[in-house]
Amino acid sequence: MQKQNKTMHFGLIMVVYLLGIFMGAIDTGIVTPARTVIQNHLLVDDKTGIWMITIYTLAYAASIPIMGKLADKFGRKYVYLISIFLFGFGSLFCGLSQDFGSFTCLLAARAVQAIGGGGILPVATAEFGTTFPQEKRGMALGLVGGVYGIANIFGSSAGSAILDLFGKDNWQYIFYINLPITVFILIAGFICLPNTREPNVKKIDFLGITVLTLMVLSLLYGLKNIDFFDFAATIQSTSVYPFLIVFVVLLPLFILAEKRAQDPVINLSYFKNSRIVITLILSFITGLVMMGMIFVPQFSENALKIASGSGGYFVIILGVFAGLGAPVSGKLIDKLGVKLVLGFGFAVSIAGSAFLILVAANYPNTVTVIVSLVLIGLGIGFTMGTPLNYMMLDNTRKEESNSALATVSLIRSVGTAIAPAIMVGFIAHAGAAIQTNVMNLLPTEVNVPALPYAQELTDKLTMLKSDPNMKEKLAGVEMPDITSMQKVKINMSASSDYQMPEDLVERMKSSDVTTIVPISKVLAERMFAEMSPSIITNIQNGVQSGITGISSGISEMDTKITELQKGYDGLGKGIQGMESAVASQSEALNQLEVLKKSMSAMPAAAMKGGSVGIAQMIPPNIKSKLPQQVLTELSGIKSMQDLEQKITQLKAAKQAISDKLNESRKSQGEMLKGLNAMKQAKAEMSDITGKMAALKDAVPAAFESAKSNYLAEIDNRKTVLEAEFQKTLNGGFKQVYLTVTVASLLALIILTFYRKKKIAGDES
Repeated sequence: MQKQNKTMHFGLIMVVYLLGIFMGAIDTGIVTPARTVIQNHLLVDDKTGIWMITIYTLAYAASIPIMGKLADKFGRKYVYLISIFLFGFGSLFCGLSQDFGSFTCLLAARAVQAIGGGGILPVATAEFGTTFPQEKRGMALGLVGGVYGIANIFGSSAGSAILDLFGKDNWQYIFYINLPITVFILIAGFICLPNTREPNVKKIDFLGITVLTLMVLSLLYGLKNIDFFDFAATIQSTSVYPFLIVFVVLLPLFILAEKRAQDPVINLSYFKNSRIVITLILSFITGLVMMGMIFVPQFSENALKIASGSGGYFVIILGVFAGLGAPVSGKLIDKLGVKLVLGFGFAVSIAGSAFLILVAANYPNTVTVIVSLVLIGLGIGFTMGTPLNYMMLDNTRKEESNSALATVSLIRSVGTAIAPAIMVGFIAHAGAAIQTNVMNLLPTEVNVPALPYAQELTDKLTMLKSDPNMKEKLAGVEMPDITSMQKVKINMSASSDYQMPEDLVERMKSSDVTTIVPISKVLAERMFAEMSPSIITNIQNGVQSGITGISSGISEMDTKITELQKGYDGLGKGIQGMESAVASQSEALNQLEVLKKSMSAMPAAAMKGGSVGIAQMIPPNIKSKLPQQVLTELSGIKSMQDLEQKITQLKAAKQAISDKLNESRKSQGEMLKGLNAMKQAKAEMSDITGKMAALKDAVPAAFESAKSNYLAEIDNRKTVLEAEFQKTLNGGFKQVYLTVTVASLLALIILTFYRKKKIAGDES
């Protein structure tokens, strides 16, 4: 029973430590597929966003020696539990940074996470290697390697799975997943973990660690701000060279601190041995080459046109073959020698990177991407750990093995910290080119549908203004040039004067191959919304000006028509009077002619004149039938001669009135034509204003239709736009993996200078 309890006790200890290792290891990769999602949500660019990985790598490397020494001095149990607490606390605030919308909070929390993570693996490894029974030690250490390797391989995939499960808008859950594990470890660890201490612990090299961290930070920040496509200009920038100067100044201080340290973080005596120097240089390059894997999710997403956050699954391929390559390299070293095996690893890395650059990036599909990842994974597996550890141990004393391997790990960690700062610059440069290249492919012109009556109104207005009677009235009325306004220029290329709003710039930078078309449409809608209102207003104001001018003309015409109608009616009354006068005169002339004829039949003696007038000579029965005007005309006529003279006068008067009547009738006819013409013009002008109002009301809908047509045209160009985006961003990945290729080639060249020398006794 006692043995069973002991076995159960060691089993629980293993679970507590292995869970911590799993949690810390999986978090190194879990952020990788979410990096672009997080930086887009927190509105930072690639160069800034990469720090969520860089700060973790750097703080992790710096904390390992400190946590290891603290564990030896104060006990592994409490340092391990504090490390777990720091990791969980950092995870909590990494998640809360989404709610705070703060990238600074995320970076600070990632640093806390890393400090905690730096105490998990070394403490657990030391506990398994020193306090476990001999018969369980190998199994325990094997489980450490296995759990650490599996967690590293599946970290990125776990990140993608969490994003798929909770959605990209809930990326905080990739950190919150650590919280229940943290709580379990803290409770179980407090109950069951032994508090093992080491005697004679040397003083921690705080000064050396601090100076080294500041050196690497200065170098990182300087490299981050260098544009390698404009190196000469940016190296002179105040955001670059001061930090490089700080690095140079701190270097001798670091050397001095390490010489005085009781237990230096880096043993400077190693640099007196050319074989160790080569080993450390290769360790640095290996760290740099390894960090090419952090861009695998983003490259896979772009190459295969899958959503952001889904590329983490492809890291499994790389991880599996790296996991296969590592043990194989260890076995081959004993048969072929470390130099040949390591050289093969770098050669495979070159082949994988070259295949990605020349084939996968130019002909992206599932097969080419997988082949490149298989080769890169094998290369990492053959170079990552065993060969370099073997070389370091081969050139140092046995009692220095822990320090030697820690130095290799530290130098490799410096490489992994520096590499992203360089590589992300290529992605950022490609991202900046995307806006120009994609925008150049978007339609540059929006055709507004024909507006109702536009040409008809222009023609009618021109015709009315050509009428002499209307020319003066419509002199100030102009129809806007609607045709020229029906083509709206939308230039979103680099040559445009348009200043894109900052939020749109960030959205464009944060786009991926699956979102570039929707984001381009958002950009087009925003530009259209900013540009079209002024055009719509100009058209509507121009049309309204025409309506106002024509309405004013109609008002004037109403006045003229009223006046003309009065004149026409007055002239009609005059004509009626003249017609009545002519009729009366005609009647009088007829009667006088009859009278003259009657008088001519009388005896001549009776018509010789005298004091008696002709009117008195007319018999009463005839006189009563004569009109008063005839009787009036006969007054004073005493002879036939007087009568004839009177008839002549009446004829002349009648003719004069008849002539005037004819002129009046002619004038009335002309006046009627003018009146009818004016009424017709008024009707046409009223029709024009009605159609102008309809045109004015139709303008907004026409532009809305134009916007829909423009967005549809962008959809029609979806394949072209995505291909251009993919090609441009792949250009950045080519630069990243060209860096990996060059670094691997440089490592091969340096490796040729390595000469194996067996250590005799204690000599190095």
